[in-house]
Amino acid sequence: MGGNSPCASCKLLRRRCAKECIFAPFFPSDEPHKFAIVHKVFGASNVNKMLQELPIHERADAVSSLVYEANARVRDPVYGCVGAISYLQNQISQLQMQLAVAQAEILCIQMQQESPRPYTSSGSNTTGGIITANTNNSQKDGSKSFFITNNLTGLPQFINFSSSANVTQETLLKRESLWA
Repeated sequence: MGGNSPCASCKLLRRRCAKECIFAPFFPSDEPHKFAIVHKVFGASNVNKMLQELPIHERADAVSSLVYEANARVRDPVYGCVGAISYLQNQISQLQMQLAVAQAEILCIQMQQESPRPYTSSGSNTTGGIITANTNNSQKDGSKSFFITNNLTGLPQFINFSSSANVTQETLLKRESLWA
């Protein structure tokens, strides 16, 4: 750094690496790909300006973020990191939906097991005078609808869910992993 072996940025830009080179601590000569990708996306001049405006203790984190964003921009030029974040948020949403379906199935199974008599095919049954359920509503896609009325409050609830065997994971946003 700064003298014997030029840093990756000075090597790529074909200039002499000064002792006070701002890039030297963050882009060592043995990792030329880091600076090359950051330079390709942001430009050396812009990165230099950004680093000079930051306090010294925040520069390493900034360089790490720039390298990550540059890698994401190369893989997805339109969305960059936002594409990866969106993909992960969609996965979280799908998993939350699957969890809700599983919890609803568990609740229905528990209600059926606590019931002294099973629900009839006509659809309605009263469990201990508290809950009335109508399970007559099967839909084309295999999902079932339950209309549950709590006789204590008189408030009807409509629950519509698919069994966990019918839940499919959509791969519309399947992308190459940024972490592999």
